[in-house]
Amino acid sequence: MSIQESIRIVPKTVQGGQIALIEWDLVGEKVNKLSTPVMTRFREVLEELNRSNYQAAVMISRKSSIFVAGADIEEIKSLKTKEAFMPALQAAHGVFNLLEDMKMPVIAAIHGACLGGGCEMVLACDYRIATDDSATRIGLPEVKLGIIPGFGGCVRLPRVIGLQGAIDIILQGKSVDANKAFKLGLVDQVVHPSILENQAIKFAEELIRDHRLAKRKKQFKPKGAMNAAMESGLGRLVVFNQAEKMTKKATSGHYPAPLKALEVVKKTYGMKNRERALEIEIEGFCEVAITDVSKNLINVFFLMESVKKKTGVASGVKPKEVKRLGVLGAGTMGGGVAYVAADRGIEVRLKDISNQALAVGFAHARDLWDKLRKKKKINTYDFNRKMNLVTGGLDYSGFGQLDVVIEAIVEDMKIKQKVIGETAGQCRQDCIIATNTSSLSVTEMSKGHPRPENFVGMHFFNPVHKMPLVEVIRGEKTSDEAVATIFELSKKMGKLPVVVKDGPGFLVNRLLLPYLIEAAFMLEDGMSIEVVDRIFKKEFGMPMGPFALMDEIGIDVCIKVVKIFHESLGERIMVPQVLMKIKETDRLGKKNKKGFYLYDDRGKPVKNDKGGVDESIYAELGLGQPTNKLSNTEIIRRGVYPMINEAALALVEERIVETPDEVDLAMITGMGFPPFRGGLLRYADTIGSQAITDELEVLATQYGVRFKPSVPLRNMAKTNRLFY
Repeated sequence: MSIQESIRIVPKTVQGGQIALIEWDLVGEKVNKLSTPVMTRFREVLEELNRSNYQAAVMISRKSSIFVAGADIEEIKSLKTKEAFMPALQAAHGVFNLLEDMKMPVIAAIHGACLGGGCEMVLACDYRIATDDSATRIGLPEVKLGIIPGFGGCVRLPRVIGLQGAIDIILQGKSVDANKAFKLGLVDQVVHPSILENQAIKFAEELIRDHRLAKRKKQFKPKGAMNAAMESGLGRLVVFNQAEKMTKKATSGHYPAPLKALEVVKKTYGMKNRERALEIEIEGFCEVAITDVSKNLINVFFLMESVKKKTGVASGVKPKEVKRLGVLGAGTMGGGVAYVAADRGIEVRLKDISNQALAVGFAHARDLWDKLRKKKKINTYDFNRKMNLVTGGLDYSGFGQLDVVIEAIVEDMKIKQKVIGETAGQCRQDCIIATNTSSLSVTEMSKGHPRPENFVGMHFFNPVHKMPLVEVIRGEKTSDEAVATIFELSKKMGKLPVVVKDGPGFLVNRLLLPYLIEAAFMLEDGMSIEVVDRIFKKEFGMPMGPFALMDEIGIDVCIKVVKIFHESLGERIMVPQVLMKIKETDRLGKKNKKGFYLYDDRGKPVKNDKGGVDESIYAELGLGQPTNKLSNTEIIRRGVYPMINEAALALVEERIVETPDEVDLAMITGMGFPPFRGGLLRYADTIGSQAITDELEVLATQYGVRFKPSVPLRNMAKTNRLFY
């Protein structure tokens, strides 16, 4: 079968004439995407239609939940220079201009993902009909890859839905459902999937019958005085200025694509010369597409996509199907696990030792769905259906029917072993039990299970509904089937699993802890809390600084984990005195509104001239007023280089994971390491193993053995070998 059969014309006779059904169904692909051969074929189809006697056309996908997913990211990744990008973009514009200028009206019948280039394609159509199915999403996510819409999206979207709506979608890389698209004016009708094709054909028939064959004008007309004001000259200026201010605040200057997209929209909005407007878009696309930021974000995209094809084990091992799930421990963590499971259609049974704890779990799940209902992302029927999937009790009722049980109780080895053994006795022999421990040995814990091959780690990150990573921890006796089952279950829950070997802190917490500890040492060395956090957040690009993160985790939890790691890893993890002093205070972090920062009732840092830091903390911990003598560069090196040092040990010597890809995926999705840097080890490669090793030697001389370069890193440094 050839590319010609991937996009084909099917004639349809209707009352008053004939329409062309343009069917998209890329041969050998799960999704429709706009590669160079596909675009060439699409041009041929459009040229054939223009030579025909068809009076209207309907474009539809034959993929189950995909309209057109976008451009071929592999092609974008392979192009390195402006000169390479330019002809590809010009050719795409030629095709979409031809679509926009067709002699007949074209209706896009949209079901499933219509993103990036797919969205830009339907913007060149005259009319758009979309299904109300949850799979249908329309948007322009390009900035998430470090690029801007380059097939006409920056020019056409504002003309179709207006400035404010377009800027919101383009600058944030948003996609919207069909109902939101209808409100924006992005689609003309919303229908049930079962009638999409018939409704689109009926719509085309009405166009023919009513003799409205003239092409529809695609100029946004604001409704209401407020919207009209925003489209005026002064209103546009306000919109652009506010968007620029918010974008700079959100990106801290690390992501150039949103600002470039805004610049393109500003230059082209209202421009009558389409060709010149599209040239400006091409120029802007080329500027950001060749940056390291774009290449890193595209690498991260492929890291995440690669998980979909993996099983977590060697080929040939099949996971068990999981329809019913148990959760031991129904607090906020248990409620979060119940939410992500039931949200994907899995029946969940919560168990705890008190009704109060059960109520917390139920309430947490209910609140998360209620927020979606209030935002109209789900309706009341969906809300009730999902809630009905979650049941609970104080005993083991129903556990005999479960496929998997996730343990999320107190972090105490003896208690966990006892509860796991007790639970195994109430379940089927083939039921897999997974522990959500963040620091305890899975191998040691498995001794409480009568069948340790059915025991595995499944470490979620908090908050469960937001954090994408799940560490699947293989104990010494864990079977391949158990690993494969939990890996597949994680994906079903919408998570990104990474298989790690059992060891202190597994992967993310093991690499994260040196970063948090070093922040405490810098506090002892005279640095202020707000300065250290600001440098890591604003300068380096972390989602939050280390002190804010310790408050988020819980200072008491951090101290407990530091002690466990010190016992396991020795001098590589030293315990800062300031942490031992803070242990004697009432500062727990966000959970009691008092940690390194003070928090209001909404969990936000209180407003003061120190960003929410309580200045009395310095005297309380026996510290003088901060002197802030360290440079930004030294602060970043002291925080990040120990993570790289520990990663070399975990990857090269101990084989906690098998590839640098897994380290980077885990650190981005579990810790929030800046995606624009490509991950911890891609960042390390931009510096070089020799430079990092040399700097660690200097830091070890200044501050102690915790900075001593590891043997694997020293060996890499001999030839300046890279992780990748």
